[in-house]
Amino acid sequence: MLDKVVIANRGEIALRVLRACHTLGIKTVAVHSTADRNLKHVGMADESICIGPPAAAESYLNIPRIIAAAEVTDAQAIHPGYGFLSENADFAERVEKSGFIFIGPTADVIRLMGDKVEAIRAMKAAGVPCVPGSGGPLGDDIATNTKIAREIGYPVIIKAAGGGGGRGMRVVHTEAHLSNAIQMTKSEAKAAFGNGEVYMEKFLENPRHVEIQVLADGQGNAIHLGERDCSMQRRHQKVVEEAPAPGITPEQRAEIGKVCVEACKRIGYRGAGTFEFLYENGRFYFIEMNTRIQVEHPVTELITGVDLVREQLLIAAGEKLTIRQEDIVLDGHAIECRINAEDPDTFMPSPGLVKRFECPGGPGVRVDTHVYDGYRIPPNYDSMIGKLIVHGRDRATAIARMRIALSEMVVEGIKTNVPLQQRIMADGGFQAGGQNIHYLEKRMAEAKEKAIGIG
Repeated sequence: MLDKVVIANRGEIALRVLRACHTLGIKTVAVHSTADRNLKHVGMADESICIGPPAAAESYLNIPRIIAAAEVTDAQAIHPGYGFLSENADFAERVEKSGFIFIGPTADVIRLMGDKVEAIRAMKAAGVPCVPGSGGPLGDDIATNTKIAREIGYPVIIKAAGGGGGRGMRVVHTEAHLSNAIQMTKSEAKAAFGNGEVYMEKFLENPRHVEIQVLADGQGNAIHLGERDCSMQRRHQKVVEEAPAPGITPEQRAEIGKVCVEACKRIGYRGAGTFEFLYENGRFYFIEMNTRIQVEHPVTELITGVDLVREQLLIAAGEKLTIRQEDIVLDGHAIECRINAEDPDTFMPSPGLVKRFECPGGPGVRVDTHVYDGYRIPPNYDSMIGKLIVHGRDRATAIARMRIALSEMVVEGIKTNVPLQQRIMADGGFQAGGQNIHYLEKRMAEAKEKAIGIG
């Protein structure tokens, strides 16, 4: 077993990793910026080291400082959490070359799946269903690109090969706009990701976002833990996640899960990972693989009883998977609401002093957060301050429990998106289940027009 782990992250995921480490008897090192010296996990860790000023580029994204923290504390491994350096292949490579264990896949696998064009090629070779597309990066020849678009059929979407998080993409509905869209996306991709390559796919107009959670030990063993529905989105960012996905049959789950497991074995995957799909008209279309723990991992944990972070640590220690596919039985339904420090109407960040913080409770309620009374939320990082997760025997029970939990949650001193989450839980379309990725933004636009008397 690992003896000591550096937690190269902050907030709720850092606390989540710390708890998993302590459960296994692993010592922890919390690295933090000067803005985060009062974070809960920093006080709970066995050791803590300040690695720089508030700016992420000088602290949580500073590879030499994080590796130096592992060196001076005599740690064995580094857990990147999610975000920051979690999917940075160069970081994973430097960690391993420095003699430490990177708790995640190998650098080669991260690099492969981080390049969307190469990832799609690899998944096609592994038999994973993909969206019809260019099959490779687009060149500068207008005639060739026009031919590809015609063969795919409009509308198409131009995507950055190195993109992610909903950035670096542009939808094209007509041939007249194709060339300009390609050039603009290339320029934006080069500026944002340092990689100007783009590719083309069929734009699915009303898909759902359904993803498959996997675990693999890099020693030939892999399993899937069912699917999550993450279709409640705003500007390509997830707002609500649930598991299992409404309307997915056991047969569909087994079929797509098996495909993902075989793909893991083929690429030599190690650790926790997520295959993300667009799902439309009963078919799955691969879009990308996240080579890390996901924000929404708790909903999978609640319906399977598997501690995903604990499994990450065991795999990193060189242990083989002890969980078999037949051990995975889905129990009930789970829903997660992301709680953000932001205005629920304008979505402007709302950092500041939390004067009062009370978490809900009761059967089937879980809160993953680093916030407490008197905590000052810095303006330097993502606005998510926690995750409210509920579990029930069925989806209706889970929704009912979430509505109660949201009503019990008290956060004073800052604004949060709790009112938005309450509106989502009360929405008839959400309650019916199976809505597409555009549904939330459409409902929000309708509500705004109604509020100001339009239509």
